[in-house]
Amino acid sequence: MVAARITVNGEEAPIAPAAPHTTVLEFLRERGLTGTKEGCAEGECGACSVLVARPGVNKPTDWVAVNACLVPVAALDGQEIVTSEGLATPGAPGTAPALHPVQEEMAVRGGSQCGYCTPGFVCSMAAEYYRPDRCAHPAAEGDAEHGPNGFDLHALSGNLCRCTGYRPIRDAAFAVGAPTDEDPLARRREQAPPAPVATAYAQDDHVFLRKDTLAETLRLLRERPDAVVVAGSTDWGVEVNIRSRRAGCVVAVDRLPELRELRVESDAIEIGAALTLTEIERRLDGEVPLLAELFPQFASRLIRNGATLGGNLGTGSPIGDSPPALLALDASVVLADADGEREVPLAEYFTGYRQSVRRPGELIRAVRVPLPLSLLVAFHKIAKRRFDDISSVAVAFALDVEDGIVRKARIGLGGVAATPIRALATEAALEGRPWTAETVEAVAPVLRDEGTPMDDHRASAAYRSAMLGQSLLKLYARTTEAVSS
Repeated sequence: MVAARITVNGEEAPIAPAAPHTTVLEFLRERGLTGTKEGCAEGECGACSVLVARPGVNKPTDWVAVNACLVPVAALDGQEIVTSEGLATPGAPGTAPALHPVQEEMAVRGGSQCGYCTPGFVCSMAAEYYRPDRCAHPAAEGDAEHGPNGFDLHALSGNLCRCTGYRPIRDAAFAVGAPTDEDPLARRREQAPPAPVATAYAQDDHVFLRKDTLAETLRLLRERPDAVVVAGSTDWGVEVNIRSRRAGCVVAVDRLPELRELRVESDAIEIGAALTLTEIERRLDGEVPLLAELFPQFASRLIRNGATLGGNLGTGSPIGDSPPALLALDASVVLADADGEREVPLAEYFTGYRQSVRRPGELIRAVRVPLPLSLLVAFHKIAKRRFDDISSVAVAFALDVEDGIVRKARIGLGGVAATPIRALATEAALEGRPWTAETVEAVAPVLRDEGTPMDDHRASAAYRSAMLGQSLLKLYARTTEAVSS
């Protein structure tokens, strides 16, 4: 097998002698590319962001910003990345490089304060700069989150500036123009990204493996049921960094073609478990309104560029953001092992705290959302910060209201039990009743009593219960406002 290598700023470099658990951040800094910084080591500050060439939605290649502190460098074997140092255009011998347009705007508008976070901001901003469908939109004048140049400020939601210099950073983002035809990174989008390569990178008793096909991967997992399976590594990377976890065998599934399909069928939408949340969001383009409400509230763009539905469900966390929405959508998971596949309703998938019906050697291949979709939907996330935060409570609604009567109700809850749950008592109390203020007032106490919320550092049990009932009132208020407007 060919030795593991990665292309950094246009130059190939061997991954060895880095350990299999070495992150991209550590690898780059060892090579002297110290613009990539460590701030939090868990994907919350963005000081480590770099650009990765990935399969594009509108062009062959997208430049995608990811947290280098979370991704094992072995996961980028055969891949291509650009750091903040690689954005500038090299000058003639003896002259300084020419700043990239994003770097130029950050400099002239005072977007760099102490400078620690600046390279990360620049990389996240560059990813949005090169987004193929970004275009000037004068109607965005006055919109605090979207610039007249088409820049979506949510692209920077995973980057923190501890000098509180956000206004000039926003000004820089809203001032960048469009890439020129001579821009090498813009031209690079017209070519396919590097194809995934099979990887077997070992050191001492630790190995990082990537197979070419799902069948090979499932056979491997049968042989190594102790293996840690990673896609975006947004969860496992935190375990490695913060808790010093080490795995004897890590198996990457993020580039498996069989896990990266999105199919719209007559009776369901099937979403591959290894598609990133950003890819799902852009490919669906609002076709599933409840997911369209979920995605902007799910962590940050940097995390969504790596995180997957398969990973979010696979960890089994009771405070994961996607399970409540998928429960409300009546979704099921397709589980695969070396013997075949089975489909399990998500409402029957979780069995306990971070436990599920998934057997050793099984993978989540896809998530299936049945059609048709309910028309009255909402995702309410209660957290201390509006974005990039862990929820204290998450509530997802999907209701069918016909002739003023609730014909069907599905409500998914997170943060109020050892697992994500359906609000079954509330669903039963709503179905068959008129969608009126009186019904909502009567049923809100039922929703408040769902689950077994607990006191912790994020919220008290009493607060969580109160927010459940309040969510139903909020949903009804929103529907009446929409009718009256």
